[in-house]
Amino acid sequence: MAGGLHPAGRALYDEAMHPQAGQPRVQVENTNDYREGYANSVQVRTSLWDFFLLFGTIQQNSAEVVNVRQFQGIYLSPQQTKALSNLLLQNVQQYEATFGAINLQAQEGDPRTLQ
Repeated sequence: MAGGLHPAGRALYDEAMHPQAGQPRVQVENTNDYREGYANSVQVRTSLWDFFLLFGTIQQNSAEVVNVRQFQGIYLSPQQTKALSNLLLQNVQQYEATFGAINLQAQEGDPRTLQ
């Protein structure tokens, strides 16, 4: 399961799967309805009690219309959202250290890139 992880991510994974003495061991198991998907669109809604992440894919077949097909919504507590934010930041920093900076600006002449 951890084979495709960045080395630093693998260390975190290994630490979770093989904790120090006295710490519980984490067992990860996929449910029967587990699925993976690709998303190039994530929208976030917030309330006092939770964050709602809405995943989808964007397609732009013409200059006038952008289609967003949403396929999964996930509710997270504020605490879990902050923990996820920290994990994402750490992994983005590791990715950029390995592969170079991620550019969020549209490339000139590339109409497919949305900001």
